[in-house]
Amino acid sequence: MSTAIVWFRRDLRLSDNPALRDALGSFDRVLPVYVHAPEEEGEWAPGGAQRWWLHHSLQALAEDLAACGAPLVIRGGPTREALGRLLDETGAAAVLWNRLYEPALIERDRALKHWLREERGVIARSHNAALLFEPWEVATGQGEPYRVFTPFWRALERRGLPHRLQPRPRRLPGLARPPRGERVAELGLLPRVRWDAGLEQTWQPGEAGAQNRLDWFVEEALAAYDAGRDAPAEDGTSGLSPWLHCGEIGPRQVVVAVENAGLADTSDGRRFLAELGWREFAHHLLYHYPHTPGEPLDPKFAAFPWQRPGAELTAWQAGRTGIPLVDAGMRQLWHSGWMHNRVRMVVASLLTKNLRIHWREGARWFWDTLVDADLASNTLGWQWTAGCGADAAPFFRIFNPVRQGERFDPDGAYVRQWVPELAGLPDRHIHAPWQAPAEVLAAAGVRLGHDYPEPIVDLKGSRQRALDAFERMRRDARQA
Repeated sequence: MSTAIVWFRRDLRLSDNPALRDALGSFDRVLPVYVHAPEEEGEWAPGGAQRWWLHHSLQALAEDLAACGAPLVIRGGPTREALGRLLDETGAAAVLWNRLYEPALIERDRALKHWLREERGVIARSHNAALLFEPWEVATGQGEPYRVFTPFWRALERRGLPHRLQPRPRRLPGLARPPRGERVAELGLLPRVRWDAGLEQTWQPGEAGAQNRLDWFVEEALAAYDAGRDAPAEDGTSGLSPWLHCGEIGPRQVVVAVENAGLADTSDGRRFLAELGWREFAHHLLYHYPHTPGEPLDPKFAAFPWQRPGAELTAWQAGRTGIPLVDAGMRQLWHSGWMHNRVRMVVASLLTKNLRIHWREGARWFWDTLVDADLASNTLGWQWTAGCGADAAPFFRIFNPVRQGERFDPDGAYVRQWVPELAGLPDRHIHAPWQAPAEVLAAAGVRLGHDYPEPIVDLKGSRQRALDAFERMRRDARQA
């Protein structure tokens, strides 16, 4: 009887899992395996919040697989050695997996596939479980990668979004005596100092949690998505990003759920599906421009006069900038491992433009604190805000956090939730307490510089300094 190793990575689900379906269709027995080798991801090994999520996601997957008759075998890396030992122990005829797209992992997987086929003489096949289309399947009319989102998304829509799903297996033909492995707890993924209470309160990692969230969103929020997605105080977005990143749900499943709800052709449905398109676009860019996690796509920004990070960066990370919408977002991030996308743009703009701190500093902080930290999306988002990436916001588009708060959090509910020391301020002053009269501050029990910090930067003056620096960079680039 032939055995296939199904090597789980960031595809931690049983539903619509192409590698698992390949194993069931081509082999007699299935051995589910997870190899823990974060060092092979180089400088982009999972951060603290991601490790927390991975711990709970692996626990959920292990329970699901055991219930189906094929327990998950967990081994430590290096991956080649771990898979080689499992081939020796089981006599497996194949190793099957779903693809990842980070540059370091693409190179590792290519080498592994060659080694498995040429040196070990086993079948090695990989599949697409994470994206609607492979990054190399879509190109401009000139055969080049897309660098602007709208034509990229139109090209995907013309192809037709995939909507055929592979069913979840009820039973798996596991080995009678599977090899021994480690327990999830032995991987050391949880923090030693338990700062994760807010994550525990907020999230349900695992395939069941992903499906529950998708069902809720389609039934309760999707029909009002276009109007509600920009209000950070409302639960108006899908919130699926961490489950999509870990592969507890796939984008095809999301597309089918929207179609089955009859909302794919509505303005809300189209707007939401376009957000899935941005995720595709991020992976398209990372695949074709693998240097961008550390370097700007627009090369002239290599000479931009960034400021040396210091106390301002620390205040930004701690949610102590004295600018309420920014502080609310950074505190939401620290507590829950997530931040509303509108607020992500605002906090990133303040860091890269008003403070002129390098976008890589923000990307690194997000990488360690976001449960949905994804190298493709994180890179696209930070370079977009900094003005140095593909489809970037022009550098002179600098978000004013006061106006953004007044527009998208008009009653201050979001700020009051995450910056409770300002809760007593009236709506008209909650987004700019430094402009409130002394008697208003006193009535609200707010002493600036004591209960809540003074702003660490003058928004108007810093905006002009950023624009001046940008113009100098452009002038120097033209003269070079």
